[in-house]
Amino acid sequence: MVTGSARTYLTCPPEYFQVAYAINPWMDPAVPVDTELAGKQWRRLVDTLAGLGHTVHYLDPVPGLPDQVFAANGGFSLAGTVYGARFRYPQRAAEAAIHRRWYEAAGWRYVTPTAVNEGEGDLAWVGGHLLAGYGFRTDPAAHAELRRVFGVPVVPLRLVDPRFYHLDTALGVLGPAHVAYFPDAFDAASRRVLRRLFPDALIADAADAAAFGLNLVSDGRHVVLNAEATGMAAKLAAAGYQPVLVEFSELHKGGGSVKCCVAELRGGPRG
Repeated sequence: MVTGSARTYLTCPPEYFQVAYAINPWMDPAVPVDTELAGKQWRRLVDTLAGLGHTVHYLDPVPGLPDQVFAANGGFSLAGTVYGARFRYPQRAAEAAIHRRWYEAAGWRYVTPTAVNEGEGDLAWVGGHLLAGYGFRTDPAAHAELRRVFGVPVVPLRLVDPRFYHLDTALGVLGPAHVAYFPDAFDAASRRVLRRLFPDALIADAADAAAFGLNLVSDGRHVVLNAEATGMAAKLAAAGYQPVLVEFSELHKGGGSVKCCVAELRGGPRG
């Protein structure tokens, strides 16, 4: 029987969300976005997390930053320290300073990166390892910085399918040492590493991945994921987790889902 624990998260309302440019294969500026519906779907996610006993904090949305809703990309936190983001594309560059101001105001130790990285989009903490995706957004030079900042093992994982441009679209952390992932999103060497580290991982198929079924938020028991990912939900239930489905159709148009909108705050600020 898997058990859950209370978590703390950072999110941002999609007040200015739209698809104004294309920086991943899911984005098409010609497809209209229902901003009101996006807000309702985001609110349902936040209410779901709060209803499961988690604490949710909020960034103030800023005009002109339509992807700010994808709050996971703004940094990575562990033991009271935050390693900030440095975005690959200029359209998102201004988000980094907004995250920095929030973390510093909240009392976190903030480390400014020199290497391009996109926070929890490409970084996942599990089993005493920091899994580090690269290939599309994050520069491998960030891995050495992460080792220096946190003093933990960093495991590089190369992404090879542009649809799964961030690690959190291809791999989801389920428990303290348990993950689900889509093997075809990774190169052969990375697949070998994942098999070695996580021999009991849940293996997603192409339909699970395409439905953003791995872009999930788990507290170790409840797994919040996109309602379209029914196959992944069935796999989770069979493994003893409790899937919690939320509709996320509008935010998918920006190339993100549940996890993209949620940064986990680990350890609390040091002051």
